[in-house]
Amino acid sequence: MASNYETFFDCNRYAVIGHSSAKPFPLLSYRGLKKLGKQVVAIDPSAQHIDGDPAYSDLSALPESVDAVIIEAPKTDTKDWIARAAEAGIKHVWIHMGHDTPEACALAEQHGMNVRTGTCAVMYLKPGLSYHSIHQMIMKALGKY
Repeated sequence: MASNYETFFDCNRYAVIGHSSAKPFPLLSYRGLKKLGKQVVAIDPSAQHIDGDPAYSDLSALPESVDAVIIEAPKTDTKDWIARAAEAGIKHVWIHMGHDTPEACALAEQHGMNVRTGTCAVMYLKPGLSYHSIHQMIMKALGKY
């Protein structure tokens, strides 16, 4: 049976949220979703393009709604992105490890969101031997995959 983390990738349309003026945009997640054949849009308030694709400043600026978001923006912005996702009606959220806060998680729970946190989405997206696959093996051994 698939874990809650694995079922995150059953969605079709994703937004990957970053803030490239503060830290590099999460290209591994962005490209990994595209390789799976998912429709992916970049949300980055400090960029007009990500990886040659248009970047949007906010979820409200998207031409179409998305089913799920991966948040890898600065930790100080996570709660605000959860609030924006709730306003957009998004129920599937992945907060990149180390970017969650108790306030953000509580807000997501209040809005009935299915939040995945505490780990990296890339270990589910990048096949082959890499540090992400090693992380994957460790998480499986610990029963947290």
